[in-house]
Amino acid sequence: MSAQIRLRLLPSARCLFDEPVQVKVAGLRSKQLVTLRARSTDERGVVFNSSASYRADGRGEIDLNRDASLSGSYVGVEPMGLLRSLKADTLHKYFFKNKALEPFMVNFSVHEEEGGMLAEATNERRLMGDGVRRVPVEVGNSQGVLFTPPGEGPFPAVLDLGTFMSEKRASLLANKGFIVLALPVFNDPKIERMNLDDFKEAVKFLQNQPKVSSKGVGVISRSKGSDIALSLAAFVPGVEAVVWINGCSASTILPLYYKNRQILSALKFDMNKIIFTKSGAFITKYAMHDTLTEENRASLVPIERASGQFLFVASEDDFNWDSKAYMDEMVDRLKRHGKENFESVSYPGAGHHLEPPFGPYCHSSFHGFVGIPVLWGGEPRAHAAAEVHLWSKIQEFFRTHLNCDKTQTKSKL
Repeated sequence: MSAQIRLRLLPSARCLFDEPVQVKVAGLRSKQLVTLRARSTDERGVVFNSSASYRADGRGEIDLNRDASLSGSYVGVEPMGLLRSLKADTLHKYFFKNKALEPFMVNFSVHEEEGGMLAEATNERRLMGDGVRRVPVEVGNSQGVLFTPPGEGPFPAVLDLGTFMSEKRASLLANKGFIVLALPVFNDPKIERMNLDDFKEAVKFLQNQPKVSSKGVGVISRSKGSDIALSLAAFVPGVEAVVWINGCSASTILPLYYKNRQILSALKFDMNKIIFTKSGAFITKYAMHDTLTEENRASLVPIERASGQFLFVASEDDFNWDSKAYMDEMVDRLKRHGKENFESVSYPGAGHHLEPPFGPYCHSSFHGFVGIPVLWGGEPRAHAAAEVHLWSKIQEFFRTHLNCDKTQTKSKL
């Protein structure tokens, strides 16, 4: 490596997961062509890489906020493109980064055309800001994790329902001043029905936290967990704000029980309608049965009963299922009932896996419930832009509807 060539990550090489960094290179020859690379290893030991070719300006400098990639994992001006385009060498890999205590470590490097390394720097992208408390808890029949911001509060409370356990979104919301309980929807592989009582206990658990600002709780979920979130709003008092992301309007896969009786039947899927692709992954978008046929109406969540607020979020290129159609149906239904307790947003070009911003885009991966590799949909740049926009939208929505004092201290590094 040359001591004269510097790769800098600004404003700091140490930041939170959802914060952008500016990548700059200095000390190159005028108009020198180089390759920038990024490399990271996920929690399962899978290595992800990306690269892009850049030409230095007349002063021998490159600024990813300004300069366009000429070739590689992406082309054009994309300041966080090296992170977004991180990809495993093997097909159908999702970047697992679900444990909040371990930062997302990314090595950036600059290479000359012949491949020799000229400079490198490591970006430590933390999921928990200083002062945030992480406490494993047992709530009902589930093991979850409670995240609490620093300070005396009071803070608004959010239940984060992941299809499977993940601490990422919950810890990042705690950095923004929310008390968040991360809980999985599925914790038993042999489960035959969903019990709303278990998730009601989670709502009560949050309401009883001493630093919670009010008895109203928010719920956020994507995919299967979203119909649980809708059901909480419809049947459980105290749920004041729900963020529904790329879910269904009905109780999918399994029937829903509450107080020892079935309240919603299961909306099933037809394996014969799954589409095979040349990559070996499947498209499951059209496999679910029609929610609006007479035989399936008993699976629809009666969201018109809810008094809380909804934020419906749909990706128009979701290949997992037709989220946009489900959202449109719910909006139409609420309007027919004279309800105005909702807002909706749809993202053209975005796929199913909408997550907090600046993580690797996932094109396809193994579906934990269906048991096959699936395509998630989305055009990478449009998907990344949707994640940035949605992340701010979620925080604004919860602050508006959960009595959050906007002057509360946020967690900082």
